[in-house]
Amino acid sequence: MSWKPELAEIERRRERAREMGGEERVARHVAAGRLPVRERIDQMLDKGSFREIGSIASRVTYEEDGSIKSFTPSNFVTGRGTVDGRPVIVGGDDFSVRGGAADGTVGNKMGWSERSALESRIPVIRLVDGTGGGGSVKTNTEIMRSYVPYNPEWDISVELLSTVPVVGAALGPVAGLGAARVAASHFSVMVRGVSQLFVAGPPVVYRALGRKVEKEELGGSHIHARGSGAVDNEVASEEEAFEQIRRFLSYLPSSVYEVPPRIESEDDPERREEALLSFIPKDRRKVYDARKLVSLVVDRDSFFEMGRFYGRPLITGLARVDGIAVAVMANDPRFGAGSINADAAEKMTRFIDLCDTFRLPVMNFVDNPGFLVGVEAEKRGTIRKGVRALAAVYQATTPWCSIIVRKAFGVAGAGHVNHTRSSPRYAWPSGEWGSLPIEGGVEAAYKRKLQAAPDPDALRRELEEKLASLRDPILTAESFGVEEIIDPRETRPLLVDFARRAFEIIANEVRGPRARGFRP
Repeated sequence: MSWKPELAEIERRRERAREMGGEERVARHVAAGRLPVRERIDQMLDKGSFREIGSIASRVTYEEDGSIKSFTPSNFVTGRGTVDGRPVIVGGDDFSVRGGAADGTVGNKMGWSERSALESRIPVIRLVDGTGGGGSVKTNTEIMRSYVPYNPEWDISVELLSTVPVVGAALGPVAGLGAARVAASHFSVMVRGVSQLFVAGPPVVYRALGRKVEKEELGGSHIHARGSGAVDNEVASEEEAFEQIRRFLSYLPSSVYEVPPRIESEDDPERREEALLSFIPKDRRKVYDARKLVSLVVDRDSFFEMGRFYGRPLITGLARVDGIAVAVMANDPRFGAGSINADAAEKMTRFIDLCDTFRLPVMNFVDNPGFLVGVEAEKRGTIRKGVRALAAVYQATTPWCSIIVRKAFGVAGAGHVNHTRSSPRYAWPSGEWGSLPIEGGVEAAYKRKLQAAPDPDALRRELEEKLASLRDPILTAESFGVEEIIDPRETRPLLVDFARRAFEIIANEVRGPRARGFRP
């Protein structure tokens, strides 16, 4: 006697589970430009590494003789696998079975996957499609009552954010709890024209507001990756989404109990780019390409940008310096001269929290004329969101280095570093700083004198010319108001020294979750 008959029955059920919602529903799913859930997982993970858990979890009814009458597989597929040889937990919704809603789940597979990632201290990848395990009113008809809602395993979701890398991918129309699961991540991505994300879909919006909207209008990538900031990046295909997820994870440790991975670098640590010598225009009104500046300093082709189209005055992303994973911030003068608006402040807060959670050294390329001014900026609550960003700077303890490439003015400019720390800070000869830019400062400080002058414009020019002579960064360095003015070509070698020492410090720290958790 052997257990072959039982094993054969288990395999038959696995085969039925792989049929998902049936041939017709799967075909509609594919026709909409979306991969079936197991194909998604296979493309996301290293080839052949996926080991499914709960493979025969399903809703089954039986005939009186014990044979199967109906079989509906769980609409959540999960298990373990590897990405670049490192273990991860992955979970994906099967939209072909009840649109990914809670009444299509079986047991607590989603909860198991999240808790397993937490206890195993490995990243979790959420491939969300549908309501992502959220509720449906059909549940009420099944249980013959309503219920007070709760967010399943949300305590685990919160703890995950302070412990392991969490990635959310919106791969179709994503609503309710599914949308929340995408947003409650360290990195999120959605597919242009295929993915939509919203608190509630068009039918609910119509009943609530009396307005008919299409899914793309309500929550396409142009809304969330280029507007609201609810999703970090947009991509052209699911394959590109999986590639971005792999790249994001390559910079991070598997958990806060480990050190960010270091790789061998083929880039010369002593590389000095001649282009940096004249990179910042002498004309203060001219802009430059801040992304190119970053690329000239970090390891070649290593910069991975996050949130490019949200909070555009601030560039954020991950990179490598001498093979060491680092976090990069840079003001972009092409948008509001690099001044921090409300969106950029929120982006900055979340990014610094990511860096501090996983102990990524921060390199901040500063060209910050201050918080954005004006009526609209005040309406957006820029100062409230701005001081939250400053709090993140001052709460962070990860190694930090600032390069002042041009402007550092006002409260926002002062927040380029926690001034109570002896963090390395260098200035380029193009640097200028103060409580206010001279132009605005003259208008505020000499308002009455200008009003009383017979020729206000001539007096304004005279005052600005006089104060401009005090803008020379050498004068500040003479009084040790800035630690060192450097040749811009020396930037990479100095940052290599910083990154190497930062890596040693982090490697010898007592590791674990920060006292203050990650804020999604």
